[in-house]
Amino acid sequence: MTGKTWAYEDFAEGASIDLGAKKVSAAEIVEFAAEFDPQPMHLDEEAGRASILGGLAASGWHTCAIFMRMLCDAFLLDSTAQGAPGIDQVKWKKPVLEGDTLSGRTGVLAKRLSKSRPQLGLVTFRSELLNHRGESVFELENTVMFLTRETGA
Repeated sequence: MTGKTWAYEDFAEGASIDLGAKKVSAAEIVEFAAEFDPQPMHLDEEAGRASILGGLAASGWHTCAIFMRMLCDAFLLDSTAQGAPGIDQVKWKKPVLEGDTLSGRTGVLAKRLSKSRPQLGLVTFRSELLNHRGESVFELENTVMFLTRETGA
């Protein structure tokens, strides 16, 4: 085995994995937006309040990046993950505002072995981030490819 905790066999349909929590600061919202999504509502508190978002809000792409970090820290970096063939769905349901604390969970929807590469399994996840008020702010569905435990033996 590769020494990784998580391999394809370790994911069970219906299982849920806690992704921990992350507080989002104004400084990181502005820093991300300045480089990747320089729209006014992501750069300036007053512009954010004047927008339909209601305050300085993280870019949806920043929310995706926060989610990815949480996923990596929770289990992905300690897994046999080989990447993902794509994202089936992303929804930004509510603005992520400065000072929000996000918590996340991911659930296993389905899993199957690859027909052409039996050492590779595909696991489909549905993930969600909630703010500290318990409101869903982000949903994502995607499939990740994992090596089987026997592959590294």
